[in-house]
Amino acid sequence: MDDLFASDDVNLMQPLAARMRPKTLDEYVGQEHLVGEGKPLRKMVERRQGHSFILWGPPGVGKTTFAQLFAHSLDAKFIELSAVMSGVKDIRAAVDDAKQWRLMTQKSTLLFVDEVHRFNKSQQDAFLPYIEDGTFLFVGATTENPAFELNSALLSRARVYRLQTPTVDDLLSAMKHALNDCRRGLGDRKIQIKDEQLAILAQAADGDVRRSLNFLEILADFVEDGEAVTNAQLEDILGGSIRRYDKGGDVFYDQISAFHKSVRGSSPDGALYWMARMLDGGCDPLYIARRLLAIASEDIGNADPRALQIGLNAWDIFERVGPYEGNRAIAQAAVYMACAPKSNALYKAFNQMMSDVKNQPSLEVPNHLRNAPTSLAKDMGHGEGYRYAHNEPNAYAAGESYLPAELANERYYIPTDRGLEKKIAEKLAWLEEQDLQSSQKRYHEGENG
Repeated sequence: MDDLFASDDVNLMQPLAARMRPKTLDEYVGQEHLVGEGKPLRKMVERRQGHSFILWGPPGVGKTTFAQLFAHSLDAKFIELSAVMSGVKDIRAAVDDAKQWRLMTQKSTLLFVDEVHRFNKSQQDAFLPYIEDGTFLFVGATTENPAFELNSALLSRARVYRLQTPTVDDLLSAMKHALNDCRRGLGDRKIQIKDEQLAILAQAADGDVRRSLNFLEILADFVEDGEAVTNAQLEDILGGSIRRYDKGGDVFYDQISAFHKSVRGSSPDGALYWMARMLDGGCDPLYIARRLLAIASEDIGNADPRALQIGLNAWDIFERVGPYEGNRAIAQAAVYMACAPKSNALYKAFNQMMSDVKNQPSLEVPNHLRNAPTSLAKDMGHGEGYRYAHNEPNAYAAGESYLPAELANERYYIPTDRGLEKKIAEKLAWLEEQDLQSSQKRYHEGENG
């Protein structure tokens, strides 16, 4: 059985985060969607039965802790492998260990594989027969999307549960528990720390429970028993001004709003200022990159389609070269978008179309646009009268309609006269003239006929 549950003794040489590792689900922080009352993982623990599964989530959210809690609830032997440090030889040793344990005790084993996505296909395949025959329950932990990183054969034998990044409130709860626990935590130190100071530590930990407790433990080394924590001590712990860690508050959302409005308002200096303020406040640069991609389609659109590509390029550069050069690439994209011609025509057209589709009946696909893969479909008139655009003058079937009959006269996308959209507007006007001429021609032919 894992040492975590073998004794009530506390090893004070362990880091605070290790000492405070939950021993029951009631101590477990966050993941209410999975471990709350009536939720699937809590049910498994309470029923003392379960299945193999994958825990997918960022570091520090409690994947290892939950696996240990689950093993304890099953009275199962807990074996842990790290895909970074282990190979097929270690997998075989774990299999032998699980088999021996069952022979000796008639009890089961839970094999926990951390960073399972780092195992290659053959290493992942090595688990399959032992999951099948019940040698062990398999629990894998990954920070990467299992759909892309794990074999389909392994995924078919293990359900995937996605763990969410703990909130600031979750981290506050974990730190307050550690401050008040006299046996495993810092309760006997009587450290005086304000709620707003704890909130700063929680924000700086950025969703990582382990990191928040590490911050608290380091802070405890700076403070005498019973003393009040000072802001200067917080700054020493966090390596800079504590105003950097307001990224979860209203100020941050005001700043991202000011940034977006500066780009939309064609102010490159405003965009740079608010971007710098957010970065100085500890904002994830990729959050800004994501907002730029939204701006590219919402506020620039087809007035300058290059904005989307430039935003994607900036994101790619950041991931390839890191923050120093990457932040500059994101800044370059922000300035480009601030200076680009603006159009929300696409944004408005798409929103209107989505609203109309949602609120109208499901209109039929016109016969000439339907697929006709079989003779029966052809007999039903599917595809009849369709005009192949490439066989028409200027590769345009003038007068053809591609909307349901009920919407044939509606216009959704109305380009502006700015940037490339001015050219698009001219093209659409020319096509509309071709439609009109085709309609007049058909009318005269009908009269003469």
